[in-house]
Amino acid sequence: MQEHVQDNTEKCKKIAERLYELDGEVYNCVGSSLGRTFTGERENCIRDLTLLMCTKPDGHLLRSEMALISNMARTIKNKEERKRLMMKYDSILQEVAALPNTFGSVDVLDIARAKLNTSNLRQKFSKEDHLVICIGRTQGSAGNDIGFALADELRINYYDAEIFDQVMKRLEADKDSVNDVASFTNFDKYRKKRGIHLKAWMRDFNRYHGLPKQDAVFFNMSDLICSMARSEDCIIMGRCADAILRNNNIPHISIFIDAPFAVRMQRIMESRNMSYKQAVRFLKKMDKQHKRYYEFYAGEEWGNTENYDLCINSASYGMKETVDMIERMIQQ
Repeated sequence: MQEHVQDNTEKCKKIAERLYELDGEVYNCVGSSLGRTFTGERENCIRDLTLLMCTKPDGHLLRSEMALISNMARTIKNKEERKRLMMKYDSILQEVAALPNTFGSVDVLDIARAKLNTSNLRQKFSKEDHLVICIGRTQGSAGNDIGFALADELRINYYDAEIFDQVMKRLEADKDSVNDVASFTNFDKYRKKRGIHLKAWMRDFNRYHGLPKQDAVFFNMSDLICSMARSEDCIIMGRCADAILRNNNIPHISIFIDAPFAVRMQRIMESRNMSYKQAVRFLKKMDKQHKRYYEFYAGEEWGNTENYDLCINSASYGMKETVDMIERMIQQ
């Protein structure tokens, strides 16, 4: 057992080294002012990446780090270099996906339901517009894994909460004060106001032009989402992106991914090593936060089928078939 763990750690370390070197190659080709994805000392970065691959249960942080590299690689102007580096990326991605306990390692397929379904969806998308897919999802429905895999299949950029957080840091936002992830997970618009120091209140008042900090973060994020949708093909996870783009008359496809609570709970128990009670509490808490955030800023009911172009029960298809179905819908 110990020998097996050691072998897996060594394998993860070799993949981490390749990923670190790929990041450097991509940065050298792009020469982006945004900088490298891995900015620390080489040994420290490789150690952290190795630990991430060995210990993270659902791999969302690793997925975001890899997406940042692929997003940047796709901007390389030299076709041969872009192809070469994307082939390297695809090779590393396949090895990471094959590791235990990384993203997508626990499926959400309900075989009995899958046998009852066929997919025959068709949709045209104007050539003049960018292909922008907004994906809302319930926790445990594999929505992030599906979105990441779909972006890879379509060869377009992928953005989730972790990436938005890093983008805002790169835009010189104050991480301690403007943090998208924290703004969402701690979102409670109706909580009682707590005591705040006058100096801190004045600082935030000036920084956010009199707006509450959570609102300032949302408006900055909205501008960023609109800018991306007007300039590139991409998949945007959550962040009320569908409502933001709809209000700004920007063409997009909106998708909502869900699965029965029992299926989601089982996946969370397996992927996060939680007990039954822990999984139930976790899902209810996350669903409540998603609902509260979306309904406050979008002004619409979260998960209501009327608000989306396509709603999918991922348990009826599983992750791979769900990706294939969405891809066929877009390409046809």
